[in-house]
Amino acid sequence: MDTSKTIRQVVLDTETTGMNKDGVVYLGHRIIEIGCVEVINRRLTGRHYHVYIKPDREVDPEAVTVHGITDQFLQDKPLFSEIADEFIEFIKGADLVIHNAPFDVGFMDQEFRFLNKKTQTTEEMSTVTDTLVMAKKMFPGKRNNLDVLCDRYGIDNKHRVLHGALLDAEILADVYLLMTGGQAKLNLSSSENNENSTERQLRQSQSPLTVIRATDDENSAHQKRLDIIEKSGSCLWRQ
Repeated sequence: MDTSKTIRQVVLDTETTGMNKDGVVYLGHRIIEIGCVEVINRRLTGRHYHVYIKPDREVDPEAVTVHGITDQFLQDKPLFSEIADEFIEFIKGADLVIHNAPFDVGFMDQEFRFLNKKTQTTEEMSTVTDTLVMAKKMFPGKRNNLDVLCDRYGIDNKHRVLHGALLDAEILADVYLLMTGGQAKLNLSSSENNENSTERQLRQSQSPLTVIRATDDENSAHQKRLDIIEKSGSCLWRQ
């Protein structure tokens, strides 16, 4: 593996005016929000792309209950045609990481077709990694929506009351990085040629760990806390 190669990924999510039946776009629903976060060489860079879009059609009431985006809120937002160039520039050439990619890619390609110019499809300008497909292979027969994956990997998403494209993209970035390189995949005895990025980072780190020892006051406070625990029952720290 060429570790000097820069790998740019864009974790992406969209919100729409409603659901197109079975992935078919004939119902005319449109994208109303795009959220992207950038990951380079498995590190979040802090760069993101986020925009709300005026769809020129009403948002289905059922969709509003999911994402909370109303027709009134979208009235002064730009059309997709007005943000298309900057959006394409952000995602072009990247590996797009999407949960249930056919849904988002289908809507994106529909928007590209609506433009009055020749525009490539999503998969012609970028590669696509579907984390739902990955999760189904890793956890066959189990539910694998984003909330379930957050629970499975210990990611706190209590602030996620409504769906939002940027928030969901940020959460998905955390999920994806844990799915593909978390502690569960660390195997120091593995003879595979494709090194786990976590293993490589551990070996390449030259700085010794800094050990910060507790002060006398901190040790005293700790012992007092253990005294309280011991009075209420067994204290594991003193066994």
